[in-house]
Formats: sequence, C-alpha cells, structure tokens
Amino acid sequence: MTHASPPFRAVILCGGSGSRLWPLSRETLPKQFISLNDTHSLLQNTLLRLSAANAARRPMLVCNDAHRFIAAEQAAEIGLQDLELILEPCPRNTAPAIAAAALRAMRADPAAVLLVAPSDHVLEDGPVLRQALETAHAQACAGALVTFGIVPTAPLSGYGYIQAAASAGDPAGARKVRRFVEKPSTEIAQGFLQEGSYYWNSGIFAFRAAAYLRELEQHAPAMLAAVRQALASGSGDDAVCRLDPADYAACPADSIDYAVMERTDRAVMVPLECAWSDVGAWDSVWSLAPKSADGNAVMGDVVLEDSRNCLVHAEHRMVASVGLDDIVIVETADAILVLRRDRAQDVRLLVERFKSQHREQLATHRQVLRPWGSYDSVHRGERYQIKRITVKPGARLSTQMHHHRAEHWIVVSGTARVTNGDRQYLLTENQSTFIPLGEVHSLENPGKIPLDIIEVQSGPYLGEDDIVRFQDVYGRV
Repeated sequence: MTHASPPFRAVILCGGSGSRLWPLSRETLPKQFISLNDTHSLLQNTLLRLSAANAARRPMLVCNDAHRFIAAEQAAEIGLQDLELILEPCPRNTAPAIAAAALRAMRADPAAVLLVAPSDHVLEDGPVLRQALETAHAQACAGALVTFGIVPTAPLSGYGYIQAAASAGDPAGARKVRRFVEKPSTEIAQGFLQEGSYYWNSGIFAFRAAAYLRELEQHAPAMLAAVRQALASGSGDDAVCRLDPADYAACPADSIDYAVMERTDRAVMVPLECAWSDVGAWDSVWSLAPKSADGNAVMGDVVLEDSRNCLVHAEHRMVASVGLDDIVIVETADAILVLRRDRAQDVRLLVERFKSQHREQLATHRQVLRPWGSYDSVHRGERYQIKRITVKPGARLSTQMHHHRAEHWIVVSGTARVTNGDRQYLLTENQSTFIPLGEVHSLENPGKIPLDIIEVQSGPYLGEDDIVRFQDVYGRV
C-alpha cells in the first residue's frame, strides 16, 4: 500500500479455544494451531494472507502464555521471524487484548494503524480483499473505527450481523454502521438477507491505535486502566511482552463489539464479498473441504461405501463406513468423535461433560508439543508409562527432578547428553540409562539430527505435575 500514513500493523488474536472442534482442537493445541484441510495451520494461513496483502509488517500476536512457543515456531516455519508476542496470563476477551496491542504499537509509532484479525478464520485471498484493505486503511487514517462485513450467502444463525447505512454509490465503499445484531434466529436472519443492508460480522477491524484507545477511555475506562497497569507491571522486551497475571486478571472482560464498536459514533463498515468462515464447528469444516461426487470430504486413510455428505478425518488408523449420510467422524490417537453433521454445534455439550469428569483428552493430545520438541504417551498401565520423546537439535529439557517416579531412557536415534545427579555423559543409539526417583537430571540434544528416546516411567504417581524445575532455558521455572 502506498499512503502518506504508515502501513497497517497487523494484530493477530490467537486466544481462542476452538472447543467445538474437539477432538482435534484441545486446550494445549487449540484450532488456530492445527491444520484442517491443507499443510498450514489456520494461524499460518492468516499470516500468509496478510503478508500477501502487504499487511503483516512485524505482526503482533496476542496469545496465551502457554502457546508462546507454538505461535513463534509456526510463524518461523513460514519465514516470519520478526514478530512481537503479547502473552496473556488468562483470557479477558478481545477488547483488552487489542488494547494491550494498541498500547505496545504506539510505543514504536504513535501514528500506528492497526489491522486486527482473528487467527482462526478462513478468508478468500485476492483482489476483493486487497481493495477492501485499501478502503479500510484510508478510513482508519481519517479517524474511523472500521469493521469488515461479509456479504451473506445464507440466513445463518451462528454469526453476528452488522446493519450498514445505504451505499453512497460505490458498492465496495465504506458505510456508517447502524447497529450490531448478535446471532439472530434463522427466521430473523432470512429477513436480514431479504432486506439487504445486513452483513456477517467478520471480527476483523482497522483503526489507528490512538483512536481505539480514545474510544476505550470514553466507553470502558476501567478496562483501559487495568490493561495499562498489566503492561506496566509485566515483563519482557521488544519481542515478547508478558502481561502481569494479577493486574490482567482484574481487568473487565468484554469483546471489542460490546466495549467499543456498539457505542462509538465513529464505526464504519467496509463490505467484503468473498468466501469467509469462522470455522466454528465440524459442519463448517465439511462445507469448506473438497468433496467427492457423493459429497464426502475425507482426510487420511478412509474407505466409504454407500455413504453421502460425510466428513471423515482419520489421523492414525483406517476409518471405514457403510450406509452413512450426513455424519462426521474424527479419529485421533486417543479419541474418536461420531455425530450427525446437523448437531455439530452440540460438541460443546460433550466438552462441558468432559470438564465435569476432568478428562485429560480435553486438554491434551497423546502427542504433546514442548519448546524443545514433543513427547507421545505410547502406553500407560498400573504404575508405569511409556513415552517416545523427540528433542530438536540443540534443544534441552529443563533441569528437574520427580518425587514419585523413576525413569529409564533408551536412545532410538541421535545423541543424548545426560545430566544424572553429579554425572554428565553421552548416549548414542541403542544405549540406555536409569534416572532414580528424586535424582536431579536433564536431557540435551547436542547433535544435528533429532534425538528420539523411549522413556519408561515407573512409580505410584505419573502425572505431568510431578516436575520440580531448577533451571530452564525457556523460562518455565
């Protein structure tokens, strides 16, 4: 973009949980970090889309502190090394998250123009999006708070709507916002389509950082004060900002729609007539996926016989069906979900039941990502657990000890540097060692290829919270 004002500074909101996409989306790896229909995650596709539109100059990612390394690694995988992370100790909804980003952006540039986008949506790239961004940038530079309205194609009740003023002649031009409507019934949504002035609320915004903060000061001053305090009491540097846990937890939680956009008189909408989805549930995944002549969308080793309009996602084994219509099947290493496609929104009911039962499948996959690599809980029995641990070249686990378990390590491939009490030694393929209960130890990969080991844990308690960290290069002590 060529403007006298600065180009967009992208703010990507990565704090969603995506619980209705269980079992693929979980607390430790929510939907923005998973791949649904291609090789990239939703976050990576968002960053690539904004980069192609020249709107990702040193993007700011607002995410949960627990997802810091996943977000940074996924950005690096697509060539984005220069970014800024704002780490939330707890979720407080979109308005405080954007306020933190706006305050940080103004430190570097008081005239900063922000483009705020969710990390977990699907949006068609191309000339229509580029033109809408140009229009939004001009409006934002003039002082408006811009939201993007998707031209609706069906009376969907799962989306919020924006009513816009009549066009001033340019169908792609900006329009004043009349009102926001939160998820109407199908009948009311049908009336919106016939009326013609209503658009789906995309959750994408553009404005000067200073303009947003002025509106927040007017309409939600307690929220802005709490975010300022959380930043002042937090820690970090130019690349990473950790908001203070106590101050941020005290911040009122609200969305940007309720806190600002529904109250300001500066709201304008730029229409977007292109494919878009918030990928909120498995029926959305089916609608976006390539399909066979029978309407089936499949991923993985899937065999279907006399089945139509099904979504089958297989990750670890063959999945076969006979005589099914409009069914969703999602298979992972530790869980299988089967439901009618028209009941996709009700996965949330399962999630609530899992919470009450304290199911570990709600929080983690069998394979768990860590800053140093990953581990896969291959098998678990009475007083023992077997894991396959992969350590990236040059990476190191924390120096730690366990109160309740001992560990046996067998090197499958690569080289391990082991610290075991006051001893340090190297292990290579087919060699093993024993870590007694209560012994301080660490594991490092000094080589140039991944280190794979089999770990056999034994003891009366094998939970992940039985770790006492003494030193950690990733700041987790």
